[in-house]
Amino acid sequence: MEGGRYVEAVTDATFTLAAGECLALVGESGCGKSVLASALLGLLPANAETAGSARLADGLDVLAADERTLARTVRGRRVGLVPQSPAAHLTPVRTIRSHLEETVRELAGRTRTRTRGGAALRDAARAAAERAAFPATHLDRYPHELSGGLAQRAATALALVGDAPLLLADEPTTGLDRDLVHRTVDELRSHTREAGRALLMITHDLAAAERIADTVAVMYAGRIVEITPAAAFFGAPGPRHPYARGLLDALPERAFTPVPGAPPELGALPPGCAFAARCARADATCRAQRPPLLEGVACHRA
Repeated sequence: MEGGRYVEAVTDATFTLAAGECLALVGESGCGKSVLASALLGLLPANAETAGSARLADGLDVLAADERTLARTVRGRRVGLVPQSPAAHLTPVRTIRSHLEETVRELAGRTRTRTRGGAALRDAARAAAERAAFPATHLDRYPHELSGGLAQRAATALALVGDAPLLLADEPTTGLDRDLVHRTVDELRSHTREAGRALLMITHDLAAAERIADTVAVMYAGRIVEITPAAAFFGAPGPRHPYARGLLDALPERAFTPVPGAPPELGALPPGCAFAARCARADATCRAQRPPLLEGVACHRA
């Protein structure tokens, strides 16, 4: 940053995601969830640096891959993306049908799509739209003619076209009513379970996460502070980290009690636990020492 300052946007993020599994990454805005997804696809800004590794099943380290490899063999083919701001990822002078047909043509292979002909290509584009509940009557509209929810569904349809082994879905239910939320996450879950593909879903919607996730990872101030099976997280015994418990308690169907305070600035993190200032159980150790992630939780008092 300016003045030679560094911001640790994501630190010590360690997890595995197997074929057929869904990992829900949850946490407040600004905690680093979308930065993590962008790092996996090489979409970070030029002033960002990464360390460590992120390996696909075939051994490719996407953090070390060059732009040519990412563009030609990873994005859309091995890793699909439902972006957080779909309208910004759609070309404004092209219709949704044009987006879908081009994506089908590129990801299905030029030879095969030429053989199938234009009618088959249009059918494939319509089928992709239907998977994401995007109405066929809107296929010839431009991005600026769509509501936020429709743009979200268009982006989801584009992400599903390539049937990538790993799908990153960044807030895929934004702008959708509850029925469409259920349909969208069920389609993402089906995409994962039926074909043995992995899904990393970044979301604020804990109800959607509960519906489809196998594992829940909670991020706070750039770090994963708890990672646990979804059944234990949403049921018994429940979350072990105080912040994770606070997220659940804030839901209307639970205690409807917000987590007090606000997250710290990533450029001015305290020396100890980043959640200590908001935690009723914090002690001197919490304020002085950053807790490591041990046995699925980063908390001195867990």
